[in-house]
Amino acid sequence: MNIGFIEDTHLRGGTQIWVTEAAREFIEAGDDVSVIAPTGSFVAEECAALGAEVFGYDWDDIPNNRDKYRKSWTDGLKAMDVAVCTVHPPRAGFHCSVFAGECLKEAELSTILIPKTGTIVPDYKRKYYIPNDSINVQVISITNFTRQYLIDEYKIPEDQVTLLYQGTEVDRFTSTPETDAEAHKRYKLPRNAEPVLASVGSFEERKGQIVLLQAVAKLAKGELPNIHAMFVGEGPDEEMLKKKTKEMGIEDHVTFFPFTKEPNFVFDRIDILTLPSLYKEGLPNVLLEAMSMGLPVISSRMAGVPEIVFDGKTGYMTEPGDMNAFADAVVKLWSDKAGYKLMGQNARKLMKDKFDKANQFNEFLEYFHRITKL
Repeated sequence: MNIGFIEDTHLRGGTQIWVTEAAREFIEAGDDVSVIAPTGSFVAEECAALGAEVFGYDWDDIPNNRDKYRKSWTDGLKAMDVAVCTVHPPRAGFHCSVFAGECLKEAELSTILIPKTGTIVPDYKRKYYIPNDSINVQVISITNFTRQYLIDEYKIPEDQVTLLYQGTEVDRFTSTPETDAEAHKRYKLPRNAEPVLASVGSFEERKGQIVLLQAVAKLAKGELPNIHAMFVGEGPDEEMLKKKTKEMGIEDHVTFFPFTKEPNFVFDRIDILTLPSLYKEGLPNVLLEAMSMGLPVISSRMAGVPEIVFDGKTGYMTEPGDMNAFADAVVKLWSDKAGYKLMGQNARKLMKDKFDKANQFNEFLEYFHRITKL
């Protein structure tokens, strides 16, 4: 079988890392992998190195010159038995799954297009998930919340939307004395820093890192004078966040670190993983990874997050943008050391029991083989 991925972005966030990991797993399982992605993008380069066939295009140019890239997309789709397409925001009237649907229809290909999403954005259109009725389309949702929304709001038939959790690498995201020691070497923080919080991922508005900065500023002047936050990643808001850190006078309580392919060492260094997102989340990989490491988490309540973050059991949820509630959750979690320890144990157990990626990759493979035989 040839398993395809369409990834219309240069980002290297959780979804893109999952694509590269999936490509590796599927290739090792004996399947072929093809990828349609922007030339020079993280996904294109990583998957090419794994041995996948990559069909590249100019990300900036394609919205205005679609016909120029129609043949390369069609060639890529022709090579695939299934084409898993992450549903990204439209740009300049261009949408990756819609364009893929056009190519499939015009070439009369039998490839199954599979838009994949965990995120609900109200102004997204139904055609981003079901581009047209003349091609074979199935939809993967990585959260049950999203699956039900697609069925209820977009009126997509239930048998066309399948829930498949992405999972995490539980064996990899396991703390040991050795990894803990290495984490403290890699991430130097003030000696008395506690609790140590982290935001891991893209620095962009929707991730709400500004809420974490505001909470740190409040708590550093009050109940948690030694609080420290690590910001690990990259993105368009990086300079703004660094500027805000100085303006708030909390440089001693915040440290920025670059993107890493080994976030397990970040999780070994911190006490609490935070996700103060404002909008557009599904079931973030970073939550799964941190919980696998036995960390309680504090996250905005949205989309699939309530499917893994259980208040008082694996962490706490707050409403998006509510800085005071977010700060209160940090204090509540850190002030109850017995509860903190139990939440970490509960988080780890949940990941081992229901979200081990080794099992989830097999579920994806079984799903692909099943739908191609229908």
